Amino acid sequence: MRRRLPYLILMGTCLLLFVLSWAVVRRYSAPAAIAMTIVALAIPPFAAIVANAGREGGGPDHSSDEPPSR
Repeated sequence: MRRRLPYLILMGTCLLLFVLSWAVVRRYSAPAAIAMTIVALAIPPFAAIVANAGREGGGPDHSSDEPPSR
């Protein structure tokens, strides 16, 4: 859960930027809406890096708060 929260916050921000840019900001400034969309498009790769930070090698994730599967 430790890595999921930052990932969810980043992806929520991405979604919020994208929706607001075309639902609200576009009416006032198309260049601002385009800039917000570009920022929103840059967030998912960064969110994936944050979510995978701390993993060593390609083994299973032992740093999560979930109990191990049997």
